[in-house]
Amino acid sequence: MEAGLDNALLWILILPGMILGGLAQTWVKGAVSRFSRVPLSQGLTGAQVARMVLDSKGLRQVRIEPVRGVLSDHYDPRSQVLRLSEPVYGASTIAAAGIAAHEAGHAIQDAEDYAPMEFRTAIVPLVKAGSSIAPLIFFGGLLIQSPAVMWAGAILFGASSLFALVTLPVEFDASRRALNHLQGLGILRGEGEMDGARKVLRAAAWTYVAAAVAAIGSWAIYLLMSRRR
Repeated sequence: MEAGLDNALLWILILPGMILGGLAQTWVKGAVSRFSRVPLSQGLTGAQVARMVLDSKGLRQVRIEPVRGVLSDHYDPRSQVLRLSEPVYGASTIAAAGIAAHEAGHAIQDAEDYAPMEFRTAIVPLVKAGSSIAPLIFFGGLLIQSPAVMWAGAILFGASSLFALVTLPVEFDASRRALNHLQGLGILRGEGEMDGARKVLRAAAWTYVAAAVAAIGSWAIYLLMSRRR
């Protein structure tokens, strides 16, 4: 009976992240695909949009480079480089404008020492260590039947969950900044274009929500197993 309850609890912890993750990925791919076919009335490419947003905040030192892949767009705070995927860098579409402005929003966060982003950057080494070493420590403790070692692995794994949670305000804030700049700088015109960018960024935000739910669920499983032992 107890084993059955444990199995049911494990599924309760795992399923929400799996379901949300699948739905979020489908949603974001659908939104990006749809609005990647809608041209931007201003005729600006993603790279030009990002440049306009950055320059409006005096961030001319931030470079913009193309990078291979799809949805591989990101800002590197260490080298102050904004990297846009090839479908975004040279495209003149609603989706490209929204994604480019979002990544520029991260560069602005970095320049303004936005606290959640600073904290997220600071814990990256811990997260990398946690994601690679924590499972080894945890299952090593399980193998030698040491609850203390298992708890150490479970707590270290929690860094990934903390990172996923801190990512939420960072990403939501970047999207808010993006929409404000797209409208304020006249990059998007009319409610139709703004609504398209809003849908793309909203769909992308749900991928981070799904990741946070999945991370918390995984961490809860580690903690549950440690407590059972």
